[in-house]
This record gives sequence, C-alpha cells and structure tokens, in this order.
Amino acid sequence: MDIAVAASPNKGQTYLRQYELVDLVRSYDPSVDEALLNKAYVFATKAHGDQMRHSGDPYYAHPIEVAGILATLKLDTASICTALLHDVLEDTDTTYEEMADHFGSEIAELVKGVTKLGALELSVPDASKEQQQAENFQKFVLAMSKDVRVLLVKLCDRLHNMRTLGFHPKKSSRERIARETLDIYAPLARRIGVDRICSELEDLSFEHLNPSAYESVNKRLQGWRDDQKAAISQMSVALRDLIDGHQIEARIYGREKRAYAIWRKLQRQGISFEDVADIYAFRMIVPDTASCYRVLGVLHQAFRCVPARFRDFISVPKPNGYQSLHTTILGPENKRLEIQIRTERMEDVAERGVAAHWSYKNESYAFDAEKAQDSGGGDPLRRIRPFVELMEQSGDADEFLEHAKLEMFADQVFTFTPKGELISLPRGATPIDFAYAVHTKIGDTCIGANINGRDKPLRTRLENGDVVRIIRGGTPEPQAGWENMVATGKARAALRRLTRDGEQAEFRRIGAMLAEHAFAREDRDFSEVALEDSLGRLNLDSPDSLYEALGRGDLSIQKFMKGVFPGRESTKDIDHYATRDLIDDDTAKLYVKGAGLNMGQGLHLSECCSPITGDRIMGLQDPGKGIAIHTIDCEVLATTDISEDDWIDLGWRRAAEQSVSIGRITATVEHVPGALADLTKMVGEAGGNLTNIKTLKRSPSFFDMILDIEVTDNRHLSQVIAALRTSAYVVSAKRQRADNATI
Repeated sequence: MDIAVAASPNKGQTYLRQYELVDLVRSYDPSVDEALLNKAYVFATKAHGDQMRHSGDPYYAHPIEVAGILATLKLDTASICTALLHDVLEDTDTTYEEMADHFGSEIAELVKGVTKLGALELSVPDASKEQQQAENFQKFVLAMSKDVRVLLVKLCDRLHNMRTLGFHPKKSSRERIARETLDIYAPLARRIGVDRICSELEDLSFEHLNPSAYESVNKRLQGWRDDQKAAISQMSVALRDLIDGHQIEARIYGREKRAYAIWRKLQRQGISFEDVADIYAFRMIVPDTASCYRVLGVLHQAFRCVPARFRDFISVPKPNGYQSLHTTILGPENKRLEIQIRTERMEDVAERGVAAHWSYKNESYAFDAEKAQDSGGGDPLRRIRPFVELMEQSGDADEFLEHAKLEMFADQVFTFTPKGELISLPRGATPIDFAYAVHTKIGDTCIGANINGRDKPLRTRLENGDVVRIIRGGTPEPQAGWENMVATGKARAALRRLTRDGEQAEFRRIGAMLAEHAFAREDRDFSEVALEDSLGRLNLDSPDSLYEALGRGDLSIQKFMKGVFPGRESTKDIDHYATRDLIDDDTAKLYVKGAGLNMGQGLHLSECCSPITGDRIMGLQDPGKGIAIHTIDCEVLATTDISEDDWIDLGWRRAAEQSVSIGRITATVEHVPGALADLTKMVGEAGGNLTNIKTLKRSPSFFDMILDIEVTDNRHLSQVIAALRTSAYVVSAKRQRADNATI
C-alpha cells in the first residue's frame, strides 16, 4: 500500500500526517475511533516536544512511523495508539496513571509492556554481562506472552530503528543492535508469521553486520536480473496464457529472494550462487483451496516438475499458520522455476502472520478466532507460549536463552501421532523431541519408538510425514547421552530438569546413608532429632538439605560428625573390610554397611584406578559430584592426605546374573601381520568383549596399546590378561591403573 507522507524540516525525512494515519486505519477498520487516534497522535507530538533523533528528525517522527508500519499490518486502534505512545512513559515525564486516565487501561498496559521490552538489553558485547542478557530475555518473554500486540508493536519499533540505524554515530552500537535484531527479533517475527517484517529485519541486519557480503550478493542479484529479464518475462506470459486457457481466475506476480535469504542458503548448503533454484518465484493467487490443486495439476501437465521439491503446506501448514503449495518446474532451457500457489487468505497470512487474524466483523475490529482457526493460525499466543514452558523447565537464565535460541532457529519437519495429530519439529529432531513435543510426561517416560510401524532407535532422525508412536516405561529416569540426541530446546531443557531432579534425589539418598554410617561409627542409634539439632551449627535449613550437601560432597563427613557430635575428640578405629560379606541381589550394586547404592549421578568410578566388580574398594567424597570409588590400593590415595573420617566403607553386592564391567589393559604387541587378529581371538576365547583399542606408541618392531575389555569382574579380567600373555605376538600385558601405573 502506498502511504502519503509529510516532509520533515530536517534531512528530508518523512512521516505520516495526522489525517493520513487516520485514513489509513479507516481503510481497513470502518469502526476506528478517530477521536482516540487523533488524541494519541497529538499527545505523542506534544510529549516528545523538542526531542531529536540521530537523523536530525524530531523524535515524534519515530512513533508516527511505527504506527504507520502497524497500520500496514492492519492492527486494531489500540495497537496503533500504543505505537504512537510507546516511548512516552520511558522518555517523558508522563506517568502510567496519566496514560490510563487519558487512554484507558488497555492502551496503558500495552504501552507499559512495550516500555518494559525496550528497557531490556538482549545482546551484550561484554561477556561479563551474559547473565544479565539471559535474565533480560526471560523478562522479555514474560512481557510479550501476555499480549501478542506488545510484540507486534516492538517488532515495528525495531524495524523503523533498523531503517534509520545508519544515522547512529557508533559503529559498535550499530553492530550490537543489528546482531540483536538478527538473533532475537527477526526469528520472533518469523515465529508469529510476519514474513514482511522478518525479511526486512534480516536484510537490514545483514547490511550492517557483513557489508561486503551484502554488497556482493546484491551485485550478483543485479547481474542475475539483467541475464534473466527476458526469460522471466517470457515465462510470465506463458503462465498467464496457460491459466487463462483453462479459464482459471488467478492473480500472478513474481517475488525475488532477498539478499540475506540467499546468503543463508549459500552458507548452509555450501552451494554457489548459480545453484540457488528459487532466486525468483512466481506466486499464483486463486479464489479458493480447490483452485490451488487445480492450478497445480495444470502446471504439472504443461511442464515437467521436480518431484523432490514439491511441498504441500495447505494440508500440513507450518507452525506459524503459513499455507501454500510449492512446486518447482523446468522452464525454458530446462531452468528451474519455483511456483507458489495459494488463496488470497493464505497470502494475507503469509505476509502478515498473526496480524492477519484481526479483522472487521460484527460492527467491530478485533481478533477473529474463527478465521484464525480456519486458516490454521489458532491462538496467536500459542506460538509464543512454548518459550514460557521453556522457562519452567530450564534451570537458570543462561540455560533458558540457549534453549530458546534452539527453538527460534530451526527448519521444520512435519510428523504425526498415530491419531493423525500434526507435530512440527526442527530438522534433525529425534523421537525423544517428538515425545516431549506431545507432552512432558510422555518425554520423561519414553523408552523407545515405533516409526511408520517399525521399531526404531531413539537416535533416529525424523523425516517429513513420519508417524511416530512412543513406547513408554514406568518411572521417569534420565538416560546418559540423550541430551546430545535432541534438537529442540524443550526436550533439552526437560532432560536437564529430569537429570537435576534425579541427581537431587540420588544425592539425598546417598547423604542419608552416609549419615547413618557416621552414627554407626560412633556407636549411636541414628536419630533425625540429632540432625535437626545440628542444622544451625552446619548452616543448613532442613534434614533434606543436609542429606543433599553430604551426598554431593559439599559437606565433608568430618564436618558433619563435628556438627552432629560437638566436643567429639577422636574417631574410633575402623575395620575397612569388616563389611565385605557379599549379599545376593538382582543387580550389581555397591553397599555401605549393608545399604545398597545404585551407580548413578552421585556415585562414580574414579578414572585413576578404574575399579571393577570384585576389587577391594572404598569411597571418597568428591565435592559437588558425590562419591568417587577407588580401589583400596589406588596409588592416588597413597599419595593423598585423607582423614579416616572421610573414608567410606564400600563393597560389591553379588549379582544373580553376571554383570558387565570395563577393564582396561595396556599391552605391548609385535608389529607384524596377524598380531591384532590373534590378540582379539585370545580376548574372545577368554570370554571377554573388546570394545575399544587405542594405540599409544608405534615403532617398526612393536606398538603399545590400550584395550578396553568387557568382563564380569576382576578375576575375569585376570583371566583375559593371562590369555593375552600366552600369545606369541604379545610381549607384555598388564591391567592399567592411572596413566602409566599398572599392576
């Protein structure tokens, strides 16, 4: 839409006159409150008074232009007034109460929301401020989630600021603002489907962040236009004649891919400019959905199509409500040409996104939920609420910002539940992402997946059209490595939350056992009353917090015993092997004074001595990590000054079925053909399973290597070592301890 503008007395800049803004809003909203709009226009110009912008324009030109951009999106009167007033609370003496008195609570709240967004710095050059940046983004999400109009006003505000960014005197500030726009605002605009704003924000940011690349792409574009001008004109006439010949009503026009979109494609796909197939595309706008498919059939009869490049976003809309048919045909000289086919309504949603769902209906202008539902748009806040869910899952602000960016930067794949519900996910997503997208509880209990009727590993990358059924277990339990398998911020945040919850429960359970163990050392009956009496001395607020601190190793056993038993003078002698009677159980577990400890977040094998089942072991608190398990003859322990109070009696429980441990062997082997084959044969005949080989040193005659072998216990490992020593090719074989320490 062409907008009439008035010339500024400075720099020749332009902005809408008062009556022109009112006429523009009235063109799509006959019920516009002209008096309110005029009042806001005048109030803004008077409030900002003599304030000036870097461009030399009066400051009030900025909110007027922002209001004009919002009007091209056809927003309601309250939004337009908010745009006119959005800087008044921050930059003038006007109070919120005065704003509410003059314009009502709805507009005052919207202005307040936009003001809060404007005060939050979302990109920082100083690494020391990254925490503040992350916290600001959390506040940003909360503010925009209450009313999507706040975000729309802020996006238009940012767009006008980007259009005039060249007037900013500091290059560093220009680059910071451009980076923030590209990282935060443009993806949010795409999230709610406002393509026209998203594309311009990306191009303006690109121009400031990488001016040489921006100039290069535009030069290539100009050359491409000159070369293809005749072919495009010829194709345009051919399409027009084809559609008219089939008596189909259609509006046909072309669109050219923008500079940043081309640059991003070149970077992501590693292709040359000449390989970009959709630099120019034709859009065919037809009256109804049936006509879309009719036009598609006509095109595919007249031209050869490229099957791999056909997409039906009408039957499967994008998450932001976008609908269209995309096909690529081979035109003159076998050159690829993309065609996009959609209705006028789909075109409106594609350009204005969530803003397209405000319309004139029943004597008023408001959000039309019925139209939104019909076009696949649904609730406009539905596209923002996932960020709020991320805040609930994420542990801290930094983690939230990381996950939110994952959500914003992602190409989509479209998958389905067995009942046909569409689940959109970023490209590279796995069934774990799918499970969490359906519901957090389903993700927490996911143990397997069936894709298109076949059981598949959870690491499988999902493809468009996959029907996924999640296989669930009983108890929520974090699995090692899952966080590296997911592509969505929601899944990653949920897995981290599940791990944190599991760690907390595990550390508290270990801490409770250690507390009982400490009481037993003193020949005292365990009592939580005694623990509660010690909380003040230990600066803790509850028995649970005490257990967790003790289990994590943040509270040493020695300090714990001094806190619980004040005045204690000595430690009784400890027989570290008195509790080694083996107890039958159905899993390989450790035990402390007869209490079972599962290997988990709070209990881990130390790398210095690599304990395996059957070794004589002891535990040592590892601050922040729980308990580290060492062999009793570990050389690291021999050189470390450790108080007896910090020693923890540990033993192995015997498994009903043989458990598996990883034993590490260092071997020197002759460098001749057949040596490695004989070595692996010896391991296999001894009942071991070779899982990893690492070469340490290589010479013309010998090479030293590390072998990781799956064994049942330390005796089994000794048998494997003995078998290796019988090989004619093995010079030596020993169990590895720490670094080069072996026995």
